[in-house]
Amino acid sequence: MQQVVISGSGLWTPKHSISNEELINSYNDYADYYNEQNKTQIDSGQLSAKPHSSAEFVEKASGIKSRYIFEKKGVLDIHRMRPLLPCRADNELSQQAEIGLEAAQKALASANKTAADIDAIIVACAYTQRSYPAIAIEIQEALGVKGFGFDMLVACSAATFGMHRAYEMVAAGTARAVLVINPELVSPQIDYTDRDSHFIFGDVATAVVLESAETVSSEHAYNILSTRAMTQYSNNIRSNFGYITHATDEDPYGPDKLFHQEGRKVFKEVCPLAAQHITEHLAAHELVPQDLRRWWLHQANINMNTLISKRLLGREATTDEAPVVLDTYANTASAGSVIAFNLHNHDLQRGDYGILCSFGAGYSIGSLLVQKR
Repeated sequence: MQQVVISGSGLWTPKHSISNEELINSYNDYADYYNEQNKTQIDSGQLSAKPHSSAEFVEKASGIKSRYIFEKKGVLDIHRMRPLLPCRADNELSQQAEIGLEAAQKALASANKTAADIDAIIVACAYTQRSYPAIAIEIQEALGVKGFGFDMLVACSAATFGMHRAYEMVAAGTARAVLVINPELVSPQIDYTDRDSHFIFGDVATAVVLESAETVSSEHAYNILSTRAMTQYSNNIRSNFGYITHATDEDPYGPDKLFHQEGRKVFKEVCPLAAQHITEHLAAHELVPQDLRRWWLHQANINMNTLISKRLLGREATTDEAPVVLDTYANTASAGSVIAFNLHNHDLQRGDYGILCSFGAGYSIGSLLVQKR
């Protein structure tokens, strides 16, 4: 098998951002409006009143201070509470392909590669805006890449699972280089009227290039020593939006069709699973957590990452060991660990070990153990 390398990465960041204060002020105004409009049902016990929130609560509960968003218009309007995205014609580049293309071009430049060097494109993310044609094939066309492309959805582990598939292609010699793109356009799936989840997500796009060690020409590249994945079924993080609603006569945009979770259960169950996963991955190489120079962890919740690092190291990891990006990017679904990698990998020295690890709905956990070339 060929040695497979991550040779470049790209990050596209939206121009719009929403602070906790902006988001909470809008939500509280909406709660007041909702409670007034539904006063009779609330007073009779038929409905529950919407509680207020605070920016301090959000930051303490998550570590998030702000989030980037593809389109800010509409989100803070208490009579809309969702982004206002104009519909695009079938012959126009889709929104998700647009942001994925931006990240892909940056990843190609980082890897010193052109479209002619790429044999496959994988779009791996939490949601795709349509079922077909694949967003990956749309980006393939826009880039002018020969070969093939496909989409895959593994919630917040999509990026690492996508890199696993790319690793296998290059290792087997079925592709010279693979472009893995994570266009996380999550904001349309957020229930901005739900106090417990409206602050969690942000939009972003990331991409990485994986290729054989024989063709690497970039300045910062990482040998992939191995990959590891696990899944365990859970209903604690769920989104029921889908085409089947057309036949069930349910509200296609009801609360259960958007992102919803049992946050406390997720925290309690996923943290030990992730810590065990990383421990076993390292042990397969006769390594321990203290051998790692850098942890590029999934960016969902600062308290989760703190607990995981304590389980592994017996103490909190420093921000140098485990960089934090969710304070400004929020939870960007599968892209979080790739954002952290993109922004915090150039300072590592040859021979340093690092791990990219994601965890999310499914449950699903994916990791890549890498070493700086």
